[in-house]
Amino acid sequence: MESSAKSSNNRISASKVRLVTNEIKGFSLPEAIDVLKHMPHKGAKIVLKTLSSAGANAKYLNPDIIDEALFIKKVAVDEGPTMKRFQARARGRAGRIRKRTSSVTIILSDEN
Repeated sequence: MESSAKSSNNRISASKVRLVTNEIKGFSLPEAIDVLKHMPHKGAKIVLKTLSSAGANAKYLNPDIIDEALFIKKVAVDEGPTMKRFQARARGRAGRIRKRTSSVTIILSDEN
């Protein structure tokens, strides 16, 4: 059985979140939660929230399942829409600022 959760339009770039998700690929649900709780990254909080949601979705689909049986089957981090802003520069020019967003998809499974 598989369950998934998605978090979209997170105000952090996809490359920064990928650094966090690469650390937890293939872990069981309790192990991944422990690792994310002790990471000092902003992306860890976003991934932890999405992972907890995926675990809750698995419990909803099958109330008899135990957390230790669930493991992370797939983690996908995609780029979201970019907010474009500008900052005033010298001589009447403008510097471009790109505020990037990302979306995180986590799929949990209890099958090997």
